Amino acid sequence: MTFTPRTWVVGETVSAAIMNQEIRDQFNSMFAAWTSFTPTWTGATTNPSLGNGTLVGRYMKIGRTCKVSMILTIGSTSTFGSGNLRLSLPFTGASVTGGPGVLNFTYSRAPSPNFVMGAAPLPSGATHTNTVWLANPGTIGDWNAWADASPWAGAAGDVLQAYGEYQTAA
Repeated sequence: MTFTPRTWVVGETVSAAIMNQEIRDQFNSMFAAWTSFTPTWTGATTNPSLGNGTLVGRYMKIGRTCKVSMILTIGSTSTFGSGNLRLSLPFTGASVTGGPGVLNFTYSRAPSPNFVMGAAPLPSGATHTNTVWLANPGTIGDWNAWADASPWAGAAGDVLQAYGEYQTAA
């Protein structure tokens, strides 16, 4: 999909190929299926290891707006590394004051239906989430950065979901 409409020239012969590219293909891209991608899971100090866990992502990009969804399922051989944890984005975020957007998160524990909600404001020019802030399940109103033992020590079967939209650089 192109982002800049064609500049038409006086007397130009419009062909079916030009019309398809400028009109049909633009509309089709807005109604297409989401595209899969594989996010990267990293840590600020030591990178985690996915082990036998799974990490999948998908996105829908229309113009410079990217809707994104990512799901991390912790496996029995997954390790959390150290430092604040983050996930990569499918496209670089726009360099704008206040950042290009915010992603929402839910982190579910495997043994019970307990979960916490959170958010990650994306910094200007982001290639990955920065600090993911998750509600502290033990203290109302307290938010903690997602890390190896926060909001709790991760275990096999835990699921982190990220979703939202942001402005891309291109």
